[in-house]
Amino acid sequence: MAESSSLAPALSGAGDGAMAPQVFHISPLIRLTLLLLYLALMGPLPFLAQATQAAVAPAWLTTGILLGAVGIYGALAQRVAVDGEGIQVTYPAWVRWLFRGGWRLPWAKVQALKPRSTGQGGLVYYFVGAEGAEQRAYLLPMRVAGFARLVELVETYTGIDTQAVKPLAQPWMYFILLGFTLLLLLVDAWTITTALSMGLASGG
Repeated sequence: MAESSSLAPALSGAGDGAMAPQVFHISPLIRLTLLLLYLALMGPLPFLAQATQAAVAPAWLTTGILLGAVGIYGALAQRVAVDGEGIQVTYPAWVRWLFRGGWRLPWAKVQALKPRSTGQGGLVYYFVGAEGAEQRAYLLPMRVAGFARLVELVETYTGIDTQAVKPLAQPWMYFILLGFTLLLLLVDAWTITTALSMGLASGG
């Protein structure tokens, strides 16, 4: 990856660091798919626990599942703010404590944008930022809606060539996952109905 030069000029028509931040949120398709997938995987568990008289009470399972759903929703509420001064990743105040409040990186401290391969064969990118005599890595958010615009802003403000930077997953992948998730929800409906029937039969 190319090293960053001095701070690039702001976008045409924008003030030097006074421009209003542009905010990017995680794609609604990704949020919907992951929340539904969590529901599909975890939703039947309390009903199965009741039908099989498992050692873990259904109420405890339900509580744990709800807490997990809140955590996932909070993680998916991540937002990225970009202005003429730098880039910031943050979360809503109610969940910020869980994710250490996010991070902020001034453009002047960005030295490079480097790729790293994932265990699934994809690529993620990290900003390399100067912190005194040390260097720190900051993960570039890659699941936001408007990712191409975000990358364009990064190139504008840092001078780093971002032509090779692509989203971690294409929308069609999430459409396929969403389709399988909906099928799994149909299976869940049958599972829950069966579990409730078994519970009624055993109670009778």
